[in-house]
Amino acid sequence: MTNVFQGILAAKQESIKEPDNLVKLWVHEAERIYGDRLVNATHLATYKGLSLELCSKTFAKYNLKKYFGATPEPLVFAGFVHGLDDKLYDQFASAEAMSTRLLEALREYNDTNAVMDLVLFEDAMKHVCKISRILGADQGHALLVGVGGSGKQSLSKLSSFINFGSGSTVSIMISSTYGLNDLKTDLQGFYMKSGVKDEGLMFLFTEGQITNEKFLVSINDLLSSGEIADLFAAEDEDGIINSVRPACKGEGLGDANDVCMKFFMDRVRRNLHMSLCFSPVGDAFRNRAKKFPAIVNSTVIDWFYAWPEDALLSVAAKFLADVDMDTPEIREGIEQFMPYSYKIVNNMSDVILEKERRYVYTTPKSFLELIALFKKMFGKVYDEVAGNKDKYEVGVVKLTETGEVVSKLEEELKIFSVEVEEKKKKADATAEVVGVEKAKVEIENAKAEEEAAKC
Repeated sequence: MTNVFQGILAAKQESIKEPDNLVKLWVHEAERIYGDRLVNATHLATYKGLSLELCSKTFAKYNLKKYFGATPEPLVFAGFVHGLDDKLYDQFASAEAMSTRLLEALREYNDTNAVMDLVLFEDAMKHVCKISRILGADQGHALLVGVGGSGKQSLSKLSSFINFGSGSTVSIMISSTYGLNDLKTDLQGFYMKSGVKDEGLMFLFTEGQITNEKFLVSINDLLSSGEIADLFAAEDEDGIINSVRPACKGEGLGDANDVCMKFFMDRVRRNLHMSLCFSPVGDAFRNRAKKFPAIVNSTVIDWFYAWPEDALLSVAAKFLADVDMDTPEIREGIEQFMPYSYKIVNNMSDVILEKERRYVYTTPKSFLELIALFKKMFGKVYDEVAGNKDKYEVGVVKLTETGEVVSKLEEELKIFSVEVEEKKKKADATAEVVGVEKAKVEIENAKAEEEAAKC
């Protein structure tokens, strides 16, 4: 018996590439369970300090300090480490490996959907892994909390594509006439896809779509049990039962109506997931969480904190890459200034909160708008300067050409002046001869007049 146990233990040790893989998995899952529910970066830092202390005491022989501290190595487990189709839950070896895999997923997503121009910095990649982990669980629903423009919807769509493939993200189209009956109709469609067709779906729902607070009654039921009161009429339930009966019998569960309906609801719970994108600004989120407890109790929370400085720098470098600048030093200085300005504004927001008791939020969207404004102003000034430069260059060319023509005319004038001088001398000489001859003619004329008078 001892030999058998030792053999099993040896095989298990061989299947684990590193002796501390299980420990790292424990650290990762503990942070997902406890750390992700903390509401600010200060509390999260406290949690990480306690986690490091516990790891140092309990797993002293393993080097886990590299996953904590100011610049920790990424400790991320996901279900697509070895490929988008390979659902083995494993650890990413490095941030580069995680980036390569997610860029591959983003390219495939953009090939079949509306293009998302995302900058997948490390913080964003971790969010994708978190959301994908949530959606991969049965009845897994994600509650993404962050200020507007944090990337909650875009990262949810990418995570849904990784988990369920193309066309897996569904949502509702809000209009001025959209009401409870329209929501009920949309939910019926989602239930039919996930329950009858057995397709994995992610229902993306934002607070901007809550035009009627009664919407949250159905959402609360969907999150808590999946069973929404009076969602299907009796004849619709009969159609559902007939549609799933073959699959239910194939699973060996029988074909009774209640069994088939339970089979349908089990499929819905397994396949239909929600991604709730809410903002913590104001009292709306807090009040809704009080009235509809499933929003918090039946979801896994992922808090979107402010972008770190390296993320801001990566985003600035990406969006300024197509801007022509004279030198690499100028480009580097402008890229470095963008996160600096964002940080300064955040610091002033803290001062305003302390002095005026008023919140001023700077969102990632405002950072992107800052870059867009810079590019617009830079382009305008660049075009203006380039236009003036072109005008000056044309003016200089014209002045140069005019100078050359004037120089040529001056040379010709010198030559002509010499010729004129020579001709003038000849003319003067001729004039003297003419004068002498004229005097002779006058004398002869006088004589002729005398002779005429005599005659």
